[in-house]
Amino acid sequence: MKELNFVDIGEGITEGHIQKWLFKDGDTVKADEAVVQIETDKAVVNIPAPISGTIKINVPDNSDVKVGEILAYIGQPAELEGITAGRRMASEQQGAHQQSPMAAPAQSAAVQQPGQTPRQREIMATPAIRKLARDLNVDLSKVTGTGPGGRIQESDVKSATASAQAGAQQQPSPRPASQNFGGEIERIPMSQPRKAIARSMEASWSIPKAAHMDIINANALYDIVEKEKARAERENGVKLTYLAFIIKATVAALKENPYFNSQYDREKQEIILKKYYNIGLAAEAPDGLRVAVVKNADKKSVLEIAKDLQELGAKVKSLTITTDEMKDSTFTISNIGSLGGGYLSFPAINYPEVGILAVHLIRDAPVVENGQIKVGKILPFSISFDHRIVDGAEAVKFGNAIMRYLQDPAFLGAL
Repeated sequence: MKELNFVDIGEGITEGHIQKWLFKDGDTVKADEAVVQIETDKAVVNIPAPISGTIKINVPDNSDVKVGEILAYIGQPAELEGITAGRRMASEQQGAHQQSPMAAPAQSAAVQQPGQTPRQREIMATPAIRKLARDLNVDLSKVTGTGPGGRIQESDVKSATASAQAGAQQQPSPRPASQNFGGEIERIPMSQPRKAIARSMEASWSIPKAAHMDIINANALYDIVEKEKARAERENGVKLTYLAFIIKATVAALKENPYFNSQYDREKQEIILKKYYNIGLAAEAPDGLRVAVVKNADKKSVLEIAKDLQELGAKVKSLTITTDEMKDSTFTISNIGSLGGGYLSFPAINYPEVGILAVHLIRDAPVVENGQIKVGKILPFSISFDHRIVDGAEAVKFGNAIMRYLQDPAFLGAL
């Protein structure tokens, strides 16, 4: 028999939400077969069965879980019956203890045994919980876990911190007044992606930022897309969009302005220049914002980028995009124009990147060509940037480079 745990999948994930069990309690499952879908900050992940056998579900659908928690048990029916009986016995012992003050408390793996020092007992905690304990200066050997099997959870560590702070104070802190509302309200729990967005926005807000805005004459861009999109669809099965050209132009501009393809190491007071070009695309998913990443965009043609965009977009909409497809971006583009509106904006930087480009709706407007005013296509854009790393003059140069490439028919014609 084996436990099915919510394992540490990396990327700083510490919790998730059980979206759907793919099997019912008591079903037979095969080793390495996906048995449960869990929504994390980044994506929906499938957790596979460690062995073949009968599954005993420990945590129901629509539940929040921490890394390390036991989701289910998998084994032979007789083994699973033993677990059920063991739980029943523990419950009966607890009830007997509550009725009789002389009864001995039931012991668990995380409770200190007689004659056993705190250091001698096993500390059951995930790496994320151990890091939290170090950050909060909590000795885990003195914490009793309340999780399955005595596992130490985040709430146990925070409770220990609160207890230590309370003991150090002579007077208890006044309780905050409860919040009053003037009418009917509804409380809506935040989804895992929305929690991640909140944390990301808090990190972004800490960046000293500024913005640069300008307008591109998009006549050449519009003409190329209109001319080539039918052929791209017919010969390559690819939907050719303006965004594929914008990404290609942005990469070329990043090579001329490398500090926009970097990040700031605050602790070492260093700028980390990145020699690879992974372009993140802020995309709207059914449950919140996702940042899909076109990897190695500098090594791809416009048609290859368009194909990536098509595949990533479908995965975002169906919530099947993976964590790997949403990490390691070096610069992000927000395609506001795809939403059908917007003229200029001040986009939030995707921390820890240095800048973000927002492109808006291509529209008809008066343009000047060869001294003549006529109706043409314009593309407004905005660049938010980390003012610790780049200055306004560099932002103007970066914006001008993007503008230059998107107005150059020769550059745009190289599909």
